[in-house]
Amino acid sequence: MKSAVETLNPTRVRLTVEVPFEELKDSLDAAYKKINQQVTVKGFRKGKIPARVIDQRFGRGAVLEEAVNDALPKFYTEAVNEADLNPLGQPEVDITELKDGELLAFTAEVDVRPEIEIPDYSGIEVEVDAIEVSEEDVEKSVEQLRGRFASTKDVERAATEGDVVTLDLEAKVDGEVLPDGVASDVSYTIGSGELLDGIDEAVKGLEAGGEATFTSQLKGGSAEGKDAEVTVKVTKVSARELPELDDEFAQMASEFDTLEELKADSRTRLENMKQYDQATQAQERVLEKLLELVEVPIPEKLLADEVQTRKHNLEHHQLGQMGLTIEKYLEFQGKTVEEFDAETSEQAIKGIKTQFVLDALVNKEKLGVNQEELTEHLMRRAQSSGMSPDQFAQAVVEGGQVPMLVGEVARGKALAVVVEAAKVTDTNGEVVDLSDDEDEAETPAETAEAAVEADADEAEVKGDEAK
Repeated sequence: MKSAVETLNPTRVRLTVEVPFEELKDSLDAAYKKINQQVTVKGFRKGKIPARVIDQRFGRGAVLEEAVNDALPKFYTEAVNEADLNPLGQPEVDITELKDGELLAFTAEVDVRPEIEIPDYSGIEVEVDAIEVSEEDVEKSVEQLRGRFASTKDVERAATEGDVVTLDLEAKVDGEVLPDGVASDVSYTIGSGELLDGIDEAVKGLEAGGEATFTSQLKGGSAEGKDAEVTVKVTKVSARELPELDDEFAQMASEFDTLEELKADSRTRLENMKQYDQATQAQERVLEKLLELVEVPIPEKLLADEVQTRKHNLEHHQLGQMGLTIEKYLEFQGKTVEEFDAETSEQAIKGIKTQFVLDALVNKEKLGVNQEELTEHLMRRAQSSGMSPDQFAQAVVEGGQVPMLVGEVARGKALAVVVEAAKVTDTNGEVVDLSDDEDEAETPAETAEAAVEADADEAEVKGDEAK
């Protein structure tokens, strides 16, 4: 077999392959055997029909077609390996010559990963938010905890902000009560924003037995998106009673004996959260700086496929679960179709570029992934997917997605290398040392993964899939 490579552009090549006919022998034998099992000829046992009889009865062309279809993937793979290419997706194959007994020639056009030169990234500098926890932050945290231990007491007065009211609701559209527009004994905390727009204003000032009518756009149900006339009746008003902020509350709500110890722990937790956010922010900004340093040509077909995948996932998975159409989503977002398409394309380009650059870094730094790292990543992915580790692992293996997970971990390690080399300062001018962050091992992997994915399901750039 002879092969040659023509570079059509930085992300696409054309392979020209010539195969001497004798190299098709195994595929020809397999073709005769397959046809033997599929046809019957009077006077011959099934599977024992001579090749010359098959040629006479069914035509040599049918045999050649079967043999070529069998042989093409093997010769294409040999040509790819010989040229040391890194193909993306399936090739477009064109048989240019087929001479029985002499020669098979074909061309194969395929997208390939571009050659990427990783520049010196040691000079990257980024600024992140400083870790600052105020007394107000601590008080707010303690108040949230206090609210979880609140009790309610029925009161005979008008409802106010923060009260828990029990409601009967009836929604009409064009004067007709909706079949799913009636609800009774609905518990609602005024000011929570968990029900319809306008309901807070309607029920404030009402006592038990009071009614009000207001107009609101329905967020779901049979008349989703339509304006409805909603009648609300308050059947009960309850005041929330918060426990006293003292040592007794600390003992009830936590493992601490005093309120001061509880507040100190709240401060520590808030600092840890801000430290985690700071590390994530650093990784995101370092990644952005790295991408600015590298020119990456994007394969057109790969980009088109990625955009389509992102749109499909949004429309049929994320929006579908919320009962929204793409049109309604764009209306809520205040975007035109053109703006949405441009934004999706921009996100897809960044995702592809991120993966190409980090993969090139993995090769440059010769980064590997061990079993422990893969297992830890699998556990995190399982947790975020809502599946047990065993269920997630089984799904990954059955779906042939293990290489994808390995790639995610490797790219996370590559990003960590760049972050470690970068100079990170906070808004106070202090140098940020991320090496002491206990979440450092997992955060880069998650950040790199998030940059490539659209949301829950990632659209992975698949290389070598035609090999």
